Amino acid sequence: MSNENIIREIDEELRSDRVRKLWRTYGPYVIGAAVVIVLAVAVNEGWSWWQNSNSARSSDQFYSALELADGTDTAGALKALDEVIAANHGGYPALARFREAALLAKDGKATEAIAAYDALSSSETNKYLRELALLLAGNLLVDNGDVAQVEQRVGSLVGATSTFRNAAREALGLAKYKAGDLEGARQSFEDAVNDPLAGQDARARLNIYLGQLVADGVAPPPAAAAAETPVIVDPATAAPAPSSVGDAPALDTTPPADAAPAAPADAAPAPDAPAAPAN
Repeated sequence: MSNENIIREIDEELRSDRVRKLWRTYGPYVIGAAVVIVLAVAVNEGWSWWQNSNSARSSDQFYSALELADGTDTAGALKALDEVIAANHGGYPALARFREAALLAKDGKATEAIAAYDALSSSETNKYLRELALLLAGNLLVDNGDVAQVEQRVGSLVGATSTFRNAAREALGLAKYKAGDLEGARQSFEDAVNDPLAGQDARARLNIYLGQLVADGVAPPPAAAAAETPVIVDPATAAPAPSSVGDAPALDTTPPADAAPAAPADAAPAPDAPAAPAN
């Protein structure tokens, strides 16, 4: 055996010893990390399955409650919605709470509905759902409360940055009109109707409100409406318009007598035409 072979065998033996030593030192950690990764994946998949299963169950319960709400079983619908809220899976509990408040309002329980919306506005973390709850409570208070209560709910929504600003201005204007504050109502309605992002239907309603305020003598008519106001003509003094072309008076095209050119007094007679030559 040559020296090179001996040296090679010694190197291989040393390398093997080094690998075995490293494995004895770090092998348990590698195995533990692999087990942790497998368990984490399994737990994550199990959690996702459980969440999806519960969300699907909440979805079924929620839509079953909506079917009951569309019918006449309000009590059954409220019970089903309470079950969705108690399950507390996904976004269905918030939807169920909004629907529950709407059912209470529909059933004539305005005070309970307002309390439900107030609870939503104080517990929801989503900004838009929180503002929607405030707006719906304010709408109910227009007929079931006073201006202060309405303003307490929608006062923070009338600013230019709120998504629900025009609906909030409309609700506040109606509350002020009901309370007799016609000038305040006019200001709220004008703020909403002058918003370039106001919807067509909302703008039509607001113009009706402003028209009523004009009739009450609170606000002048809008400039555009005044410009489009037709002029009323008394039919007794106005000449009747011709009903057809045949009824229209004929146009006199005869020039005045003094405008016609006079014939010259000494006009020479026209020369006789030459006679035809005889054959």
